[in-house]
Amino acid sequence: MAASFNGIPLPSSGSKITYDGKFTIPDNPIIPFIEGDGTGRDIWKASVRVFDAAVELAYGGKRRVSWYEVFAGEKAMDRFKTWLPDETVAAFRELRIGIKGPLTTPVGGGIRSLNVALRQILDLYACVRPVKYYKGIPSPVKHPQRMNMVIYRENTEDVYAGIEWKQGTPQAKKLIDFINKEMLAGTNKRVREDSGVGIKPISITGTKRLVRMAIEYALKNKRKSVTLVHKGNIQKFTEGAFREWGYELATHEFREQVITERESWIIDNLDKNPGLTVEENAKLVEPGMEFAPADFRETLYKEVKGVIDSIYFSHGNGAWKSKLMINDRIADSIFQQIVTRADEYAVLATPNLNGDYISDAAAAQVGGLGIAPGANIGDGYAIFEATHGTAPKYADKDVINPGSVMLSGVMMFEFMGWHEAAKLIEDSLEQTIQQKKVTYDFERMLEGATKVATSEFASHMIQNMSPVAAYATK
Repeated sequence: MAASFNGIPLPSSGSKITYDGKFTIPDNPIIPFIEGDGTGRDIWKASVRVFDAAVELAYGGKRRVSWYEVFAGEKAMDRFKTWLPDETVAAFRELRIGIKGPLTTPVGGGIRSLNVALRQILDLYACVRPVKYYKGIPSPVKHPQRMNMVIYRENTEDVYAGIEWKQGTPQAKKLIDFINKEMLAGTNKRVREDSGVGIKPISITGTKRLVRMAIEYALKNKRKSVTLVHKGNIQKFTEGAFREWGYELATHEFREQVITERESWIIDNLDKNPGLTVEENAKLVEPGMEFAPADFRETLYKEVKGVIDSIYFSHGNGAWKSKLMINDRIADSIFQQIVTRADEYAVLATPNLNGDYISDAAAAQVGGLGIAPGANIGDGYAIFEATHGTAPKYADKDVINPGSVMLSGVMMFEFMGWHEAAKLIEDSLEQTIQQKKVTYDFERMLEGATKVATSEFASHMIQNMSPVAAYATK
């Protein structure tokens, strides 16, 4: 292991997290952190106090985190004249699990987004966003308690791959000419010559590893369903393929543990009427099938028979009800459904852009981005992060809600298997909000609330973890 990164020695009191297909977490792990730009400085100072208090109380000194600062964003530019030093990336690669505050988007070219750069360099292919209601949080919906889902957003492909060319450039013209003259020759379709052009790649590899991670999480945490979210009714060979490959992965790799929604209809029909013929079952699955072409009917009969022959012995007679449900929903539909019936969804697996929109829309129902945690996870690496921006006009004013970083820490501790510390933080945050001792963003929406500073919010949380109130004054 390297002795230092960016010229800063690793803490001698800590040990490295290792990975050989699964993580091994020592009792004194070295966790690299980026405090973040703008308000990141305030929220990190508050959050790390809460993290240390929870670990101390949960484990009585038998476990502790050796925090190790690494640099990106404005602080890195000031010190090293680069937004993202190579040694910062090397530290995350060496130390495996880290946490970060919000980072600025560099102005004037170079890296478009430091967050995206870290994801791509370390191949952190899953953006994981739990969206959960905590009692006392102000919400614009009547029943926010129905929301308790985890969104797995593919992180490396789709339009976020950054493969695009500006309107008017030679590269854009060359690509448009090729598409119009070669790929669209003989059709009535054309790309307008004055267009900017982007490429939307969605691969089997990217899709299956994302869906696999979502299903593994759902099974481990006894979630009831995984929903594939897509716009495949229009984008048939990208998002439609995401749907198809997701189902393929689920039924091939997790056959004994899952059932698709369509399979559940077929099996339930036969459970209710054991004498049902394949043709009768098919009519229940696709009402109006008698008006369909003959080849469609034959394909459906084959599907129904295949399901019954292959899994009725293991999934029939009601057994399917205890399996993990795999279903899918069109992206625009899911925006409506997470508002009107959020409790019907547990885990969502989405391509990149859909997941970006959906995770923020869901977070708006349960307190907004100020309290929305997130993680970027790959094979052997994980970085937990605040999901909001840097809000520079509030920097160093000790006013911003630290909930996003704090709950990202909860995610990190759960990921590490330190569930006791995670629960202490989560419970104390909810208790502090119910006491209406909140930062300005919640105070203005809660009648009778007391506005507190970022640091004071952390102190109240620590006091609510008693008997470690001594941390509150540090």
